[in-house]
Amino acid sequence: MTSELSDLSITKWQSEWDHTAKGAITKSFFPKIADRLKMKVTVTPNFTTMVTGYGNIKSYLHKYKILDSPVHSCKSGEQTVDHILYDYKLLEQERDSLKAAVLQTENWPVNENKLINKLNKSFKKFTNNIPFDKL
Repeated sequence: MTSELSDLSITKWQSEWDHTAKGAITKSFFPKIADRLKMKVTVTPNFTTMVTGYGNIKSYLHKYKILDSPVHSCKSGEQTVDHILYDYKLLEQERDSLKAAVLQTENWPVNENKLINKLNKSFKKFTNNIPFDKL
């Protein structure tokens, strides 16, 4: 009975997750509730910022009128999770390490869900090395 109830709860949760317009960034990393529940995730501030888009990211701070502009210091576009992950020039060295790990089993750019499920250790290393306070 407990297992059935748990499965039913996860199915309902997944349905709500699939149909909400909120949490788009987090959904790209964690599209399946059941998969996320099976994972052991060690949370750090940088990891949370990258998988939610909330925190010390200029696009987020601009949305809430904390900053005048979402454009970051390299002037190559808005500072978003995707930009930090795939394009931000000031993180080339950190990204090169992540790319090297990805290219052992996947193609670059890799989707966010694969970063979490197949390359978690390398992704965590990348996120922990992001100096958000200096971006």
